[in-house]
Amino acid sequence: MQTLGLRIFGAGSLLGVVGSLCAFGALLASPLRAHAEPPADFPRFVVPGAEHEMETVRRLFWLHYAPAVPLIPLWDEWMVKSTLWPAVGVGTPTTAVAETNDALNLMRRRWRDALSSRSFNDDGYVHTLQHDGPAHAEGWPFPFWMHAGGVGWHFAPIGVGGGYEGPAATAEGWRIERGTGGAITPQGWPVMLEQPDATVTTPPFAINAALSPWLRINWWAAGLNGAKPYVEWTTEAAPEWSSERQLAFTAAEGTFGDGGNVDAKGRETRTMAALYRHAEWKGTVTRLRINFGNQGPAAVLFKSIHTAVDTRHNINNLNFIRGCHDYFVWTRDVEFLKSQIERIRTAMKFVEREFQTRERKCIYTTWPGHEGRSGVRVAGGTKTVVPGEGVGSNYWDLLPFGGEDALATVYYYDTLRDLAALEEAILKHPEWQIPSDAQLAAYDPDDLRRHAEEVKAYGGERFWNAAAGRFGTRDLDGVLHDYGFTFLNNEAIYHGFATPEQAESINGWISGQRIVADDTSTGPDVYHWRFGPRSTTRRNLDYYSWVWSNPEDVPWGNQVQDGGAVLGFSYHDLMARLRTGGPDAAAARLAEIAKWFEEVEAEGGYRRYYAKDPARGTQQGGNVAGGLGLDHEFFESILVPQVMLYGFLGFEPTVDGCNVRPQLPQGWPELTVTRVYLHDQIVDVTGRADGTYEIKPSAPSPTAP
Repeated sequence: MQTLGLRIFGAGSLLGVVGSLCAFGALLASPLRAHAEPPADFPRFVVPGAEHEMETVRRLFWLHYAPAVPLIPLWDEWMVKSTLWPAVGVGTPTTAVAETNDALNLMRRRWRDALSSRSFNDDGYVHTLQHDGPAHAEGWPFPFWMHAGGVGWHFAPIGVGGGYEGPAATAEGWRIERGTGGAITPQGWPVMLEQPDATVTTPPFAINAALSPWLRINWWAAGLNGAKPYVEWTTEAAPEWSSERQLAFTAAEGTFGDGGNVDAKGRETRTMAALYRHAEWKGTVTRLRINFGNQGPAAVLFKSIHTAVDTRHNINNLNFIRGCHDYFVWTRDVEFLKSQIERIRTAMKFVEREFQTRERKCIYTTWPGHEGRSGVRVAGGTKTVVPGEGVGSNYWDLLPFGGEDALATVYYYDTLRDLAALEEAILKHPEWQIPSDAQLAAYDPDDLRRHAEEVKAYGGERFWNAAAGRFGTRDLDGVLHDYGFTFLNNEAIYHGFATPEQAESINGWISGQRIVADDTSTGPDVYHWRFGPRSTTRRNLDYYSWVWSNPEDVPWGNQVQDGGAVLGFSYHDLMARLRTGGPDAAAARLAEIAKWFEEVEAEGGYRRYYAKDPARGTQQGGNVAGGLGLDHEFFESILVPQVMLYGFLGFEPTVDGCNVRPQLPQGWPELTVTRVYLHDQIVDVTGRADGTYEIKPSAPSPTAP
């Protein structure tokens, strides 16, 4: 391992050492400009004799780096490693990012702030933080409560537009006891609670409790300090109110404004009540009543009240932990680690408890709708849509990952090793003064690594489809689902979850050397879209969330999650090829990507290129479904050029320095990556064909005065 620091690098010193991936409905971004020239201080990939191709890869990198900012936890594992290392801008190298304001540390400050502000609920679940919608407040913005046949009242708009608004409602039919309702305002429905234990009761309705597992209340309140509100319900089988059907929740906090109304200048409280955890939330529910538990006069303002599908993601905590790990090994920001280690441990404790990982040795998801079963089932030529089934648990929001979740388990395996590295570093560096005692629930790094191997052994067998020679995923009934998920299999290789034998089998299938019976796409057609493999290789007509109930209406390849492709996940494909086929195979694939990208640039960018010829594919993005994910919400496209640093150069940042293990193809005598910002150094790293490498300080920024 190479150690970086002032103890190694003096001014002008030189050191040479011998080395040993739909988001349908996601955040929106503008289309990217074509052929954008990187600034002079942007890192370069230097390979003698391959200058043209390297410049193309550099432009691809800059195209997606230029607009990059920290996003939501979904992207934490992909974006931190892609955006932190380029030394862009003028400034002074430092790890004290919170105290510097120069351009060089801008990305570090952004990531420090973003990761430090990731919000948790009281259980330790990391919020999804996607834009809002008529769904779970801490989850993905769809499916909506309307899709599930739930019930709801939106007294004011959600405020996001784009098809994510709920139906406008009035207070007609509501009953208020010990209080008075006011006229609906642009912010919602105000209710004055004039006497203790005031209540509001919904109009009658009829919903299936199983399809509405949560109650969401968006509201402001004043005067409820010390109150213990609860919701209660009646059913067709039990039409009278009863203490046996009550669920408590936390009161919103706020202050009174003018005229005794609620001061609603701040953001509303978003209360989520887990109705499904109550044994009596069952059958056909017919009314809801909220008892505020107020002890005196109070006021509330309801923006909305509705049931909700459980749209939480089971990977958020894992991505948060991995993002924190990556941030720390790149920056060695000890103050950040000191401030976040308790949250990191809390996030892991939630995973262990919620998904029974120590007992099950996998991510075992039992949330309503996340059992891994399809909401679209076809048998004997007859299609059955099962409302409430197949809710997405990750990036692939139409696919019913969940149950015994293979993709989340691969991420869990990787997270265990990342957390072990952090805990080990804390033990080795008592001078950091980061508590590692039992009071803060510190983990034993050796135990984490042992458990990781247990997870790998269990998952390697449990999720393996021996007949197809690749991984699938299982539902809670134990049924294996396999549609040729290239993203799952490439990430299994990338993260070291697959054994060498499994990796070879997977590579044989994706590279087209091996034909899997009944696959729709085989051989060279797996790379039909040129820049990367299809997301899936078997036509999928019956493994979806129930809201995507007519997949047969979309031609094969015209949906990202059914035969389409995502540019960003070509990175994992390249890295998997490097591990299995070797550097020549990976370099040949990269050359094809560079050739494709040059053609895209020549025709004016992604949108113009694909608009000219429908045979080239249909683009998704900007809330429009399609087959190819390149721009707009596909921020992970920035991953592809990272193969130069993490793959061919074999660069690995560590707590105390770095590892460098070059893997160069024939024809590349050496590879240099310039302006790598590691800890408090900006360096150029060169790897050579003979396995040696050299690290030296970068030249001053070309844009420096």
